[in-house]
Amino acid sequence: MEKLKNHPISLLEIIKAKKIVSQHLKPSPLVKYEGLSRLLGCDAYVKHENQNITGSFKIRGGINVMAQIKNAGINGVITFSTGNHGLSVATSAKLFDIPAIVVVPEGSNPVKIKLIKEAGAEVVEAGRNFDESSLIVSEISKTKGYYYVHPANEPHVVNGVGTEFLEIINDLPEVDAVILPLGGGSEVASAVTVLKAINPKIDIYAVQAELSCAAYSSWKQGEIISRPNETFAGGFATGMAYKTTFDIYKESLTDFVLLSENEILQGTALAAYHTRNLVEGAGSSTIMAAWKLRNKLAGKKVVLQFSGSNASPEELQNAYELSSFRDGKVI
Repeated sequence: MEKLKNHPISLLEIIKAKKIVSQHLKPSPLVKYEGLSRLLGCDAYVKHENQNITGSFKIRGGINVMAQIKNAGINGVITFSTGNHGLSVATSAKLFDIPAIVVVPEGSNPVKIKLIKEAGAEVVEAGRNFDESSLIVSEISKTKGYYYVHPANEPHVVNGVGTEFLEIINDLPEVDAVILPLGGGSEVASAVTVLKAINPKIDIYAVQAELSCAAYSSWKQGEIISRPNETFAGGFATGMAYKTTFDIYKESLTDFVLLSENEILQGTALAAYHTRNLVEGAGSSTIMAAWKLRNKLAGKKVVLQFSGSNASPEELQNAYELSSFRDGKVI
């Protein structure tokens, strides 16, 4: 397996990453929605990472790490993913003319698999879930000599993702709180790195699924532990926390919210109603997290992050059947 010189996860490295990422991406929109603001009792802004190329925040990390890999002369990359990270690696690798392999769990979202293939990567379906797929990567990486782009334990990815929060501070310097979905933790770790360095008073809230609550349980226990991984929402479907990111966010979160599967679907419906965006479960989970936190957030300027838009047709249908698009209220 090829090696790459790593840099620390830091505000300085994120500022450096911004120079690279901004060559390929425009800043994603930060929009205040009056309907959501009335529903949640705060000034609710949405950071539309779902409107990036690939439909996810992860492309930021992909672009940054591929720039480092290209400069190092590494001949290929491999990763594992339930979708968005894999799509980021595939798309950014193509931008830099680097061969890529993405290992996905069997039965993964067909929309995301199709997009990964269309981006030019080779797709290998192996393992029953996110964690089993990761074991296959090491074997292929050793055989091919490709660089293993881990979705969380990769500082160049985290530093690239952090460019999102430089944009938030630039657009809304008076932000009081940010709510983020947490799976592997690259986004929450980069949020802590940027926001707490600039203004330690900014509250950072995480949200995860009850049925895949490894990050939450690790946060509660103060150490990395495994949990069952059964949520439909691939964006935060992980069975364990990851050391690189966990060590950064474990003592820096204001609070952590868990959602049922129905509550996740409700968030997708509310996103469609109030913002006219079709957002995947993990991406729109921040709305329901804000609903549960509404007493703490009352009157504050709150950024809800829409992390991804690559929902399957089945997911969108389930959200429609569960919820009402007519009045935009929480059921």
